[in-house]
Amino acid sequence: MASTIEIKVPDIGGHGNVPVIEVLVQVGDTVAKEQSLITLESDKATMEIPSSAAGVIRELKLKVGDEVSEGSLIALLETVGAADSASPSPPRGENGPSSPSPLRGEGRGEGTDLPGTSSTTSGGSNTSASTRPSPQSSPQKAEEAKAPQAAGSSGKAADISCQLVVLGSGPGGYTAAFRAADLGVDTVLVERHATLGGVCLNVGCIPSKALLHAAAVIDEAEAMAAHGVSFGKPVIDLAKLRDFKSKVVGKLTGGLAAMSKQRKVRTVQGVGTFVSPHEMEVQTAEGTKLIRFEHAIIAAGSQSVKLGMFPWDDERVLDSTRALELKDVPKKMLVVGGGIIGLEMATVYSALGSEVTVVEFMDQLIPGADADLIKPLAQRLGRKLKGIHLKTKVTSAKAGKKGIEVSYEGDSLPADTVFDRVLVSVGRTPNGGSIGADKAGVAVSERGFISVDSQMRTNVPHIFAIGDLVGQPMLAHKATHEAKVAAEVVAGHKSHFDARVIPSVAYTDPEIAWVGVTEREAKEQGLKIGVGKFPWAASGRAIGNDRTEGFTKLLFDEATHRVVGGAIVGQHAGDLISEVALAIEMGSEAADIGLTIHPHPTLSESVGMAAEIYDGTITDLYMPKKK
Repeated sequence: MASTIEIKVPDIGGHGNVPVIEVLVQVGDTVAKEQSLITLESDKATMEIPSSAAGVIRELKLKVGDEVSEGSLIALLETVGAADSASPSPPRGENGPSSPSPLRGEGRGEGTDLPGTSSTTSGGSNTSASTRPSPQSSPQKAEEAKAPQAAGSSGKAADISCQLVVLGSGPGGYTAAFRAADLGVDTVLVERHATLGGVCLNVGCIPSKALLHAAAVIDEAEAMAAHGVSFGKPVIDLAKLRDFKSKVVGKLTGGLAAMSKQRKVRTVQGVGTFVSPHEMEVQTAEGTKLIRFEHAIIAAGSQSVKLGMFPWDDERVLDSTRALELKDVPKKMLVVGGGIIGLEMATVYSALGSEVTVVEFMDQLIPGADADLIKPLAQRLGRKLKGIHLKTKVTSAKAGKKGIEVSYEGDSLPADTVFDRVLVSVGRTPNGGSIGADKAGVAVSERGFISVDSQMRTNVPHIFAIGDLVGQPMLAHKATHEAKVAAEVVAGHKSHFDARVIPSVAYTDPEIAWVGVTEREAKEQGLKIGVGKFPWAASGRAIGNDRTEGFTKLLFDEATHRVVGGAIVGQHAGDLISEVALAIEMGSEAADIGLTIHPHPTLSESVGMAAEIYDGTITDLYMPKKK
């Protein structure tokens, strides 16, 4: 039976009349017990106030700017039956936010106060809160997936019994298994391939970065000729380059195997599928094995989208996995898709000597990023590639004797129609539909996504899901954080996935990285933000590197001067963006960043200078005073 209760501010350490700087929920939201509701800021610290029960927010009794003390009424909450197991709104599925709202920050803690911070919630933030001009509207919910009728137990004797089975050993899967084992949970890790690490380590993030490193060295050696240091034309030994890539992968995957043994995580190689809510069959080289488990974490990942118009049985048509095999360096190569993966591989093959053409259906490369970030990359790639064609798509492709023959339609049609190799890089699709999830009663959308709550629970309470198949962004570093939450919840901890922001990086040349609110999002949502943008043309380090095309941009809430977003384009942008992510997590103001002493001359000091530009204290540039 439903009942309505009052949620009040608990003891907040004797503080009184503390201002509310964030309201983290809205009327109609379903919240879990211990989920953060509001953020307060005293003169000493910020703190997030949790809900004392699970249920649905029926009425909010305060707003940003109100002052509260112990006993102040926060909201009216409607509780239902077993409310403690209610899933928080909104579900994080395929149409969920591309990254968590910078202002709906929550942490993965257990109520432990860290130095310099204050936390009063088991699932609350272990950092200061960052604020936004107005609360972000609820993200669009994932497509509705009806929960299937679970199958009954097989009645067979189990070959393996465990407390936890983890399906998939990518960055999310192995992290979940290792964290659970560290917490004393008897864990089995199922992986279809011979080595642990999943797509990222074996055929994705890691091998691509090894090849991108080689491409960067080739480009830098060529560029040095203009400064009096000539190395001559590079001689490419593909066998040795492939061997280098394989050794990089081998070191990491070998390390995972060793750590798995050290933690006593049992690994089973084979294809795993659910047969009931507590059973999984694994097709191994020795035959079928039945695993009976108490809990499961699904970390089955995603695979490249394969458009039906391409002749995939022809080895000249590549997905990202095939492209990383580096069997040869084609003379003419077409890259279909101007997203991050497509441009990274275009960078590699161009440096190795291929004549690369890129076609992209949208009106800019990497469509999710701000246009000003893309401009330096587009200009540099424009000088190195055969052509970049926007608002253009491939309408047909067929295998011919001389190559893959393609036709196009759109605003910018390439002159070439026959290519030695065609790389199709138009996104990835989750594997949720191929693991027998319905037999376990787990709801999976038509596109293969699985919705979860902030503890990574599916609609089946003892089964969790993480990584690519729970929604965007499909990034390894998101999966690892989700993995730790799921493992800790299995072990009985009150953990929640509540990251404020998730950074994105394109490892192109120049690199592009962004985190938090973008200028495009701010404009669309009517947010009042200020921008501090430092051009690398004024950076001593960038000038010394002869790479001044970049810039560092920070976005600040005009009401609080807190940083809510940031973006960097230039060399090592992927490394530099972490400072901005931390600043957002800590709720840093422009002065906090600007007054942090950065080493000189470095590219990292551009972050501090961008803050100084916004704050009006910059001396490395002349900026007319704001009227």
